[in-house]
Amino acid sequence: MNDRTLLGFGIGGAAFAALCCFTPVLVVLAGVVGLSAITGYLDYVLLPALVFFIGLTVYAVWRRQRRLTRS
Repeated sequence: MNDRTLLGFGIGGAAFAALCCFTPVLVVLAGVVGLSAITGYLDYVLLPALVFFIGLTVYAVWRRQRRLTRS
């Protein structure tokens, strides 16, 4: 996977996870489709996903900087 794709995936995933963690978007969508019973468990999934995607973004930036300093 190239650096640009990795960085885009990391930023997009982090933005999506942050949007769902800090706003009621996912809670409203789960309620609309009848899955409001899972809203209590969303933090167990979304917070680790946010940490993972932020880590992926940091890794992509580090990898890109390392490649640019070698050139």
